[in-house]
Amino acid sequence: MLKRVTVPSLFTPPTYSHATVVEAATRLAFLAGSVPLDSEGNLVGEEDAVRQAGQVIANLDEQLRAVGSGLEHVVSTDVYVVSPDPTVLAAVWEVVQDSGLSDGPHSSTLIGVASLGYPGQLVEITATAVVPDSPES
Repeated sequence: MLKRVTVPSLFTPPTYSHATVVEAATRLAFLAGSVPLDSEGNLVGEEDAVRQAGQVIANLDEQLRAVGSGLEHVVSTDVYVVSPDPTVLAAVWEVVQDSGLSDGPHSSTLIGVASLGYPGQLVEITATAVVPDSPES
């Protein structure tokens, strides 16, 4: 259904693949940015990018389950972090790694940005995932 590609002539990526190829007949889910808000709309982890990343991953998992997919089926993400500090970006990436998203590994871009949409928001992740066929009854 999908093939993850690490290009031998390029650098060896630590926990992601260079590309993911999905057959045309596969159903895909394109998810809106997952944000660090709880079910009541409250910011989780004020001033704590790592805690916010955990909430973002939890919310992303909920989004995926709602469409019949899961973290293991994610083929691509963009991880946005409000920080110019590479150590903060690396700390957020560790949360991504530990979440199961990197088990593929999936294709990803980690991006430091100036701001995001909600006051106090430090992390957001957009994702594309394969939606596997349901088992036949």
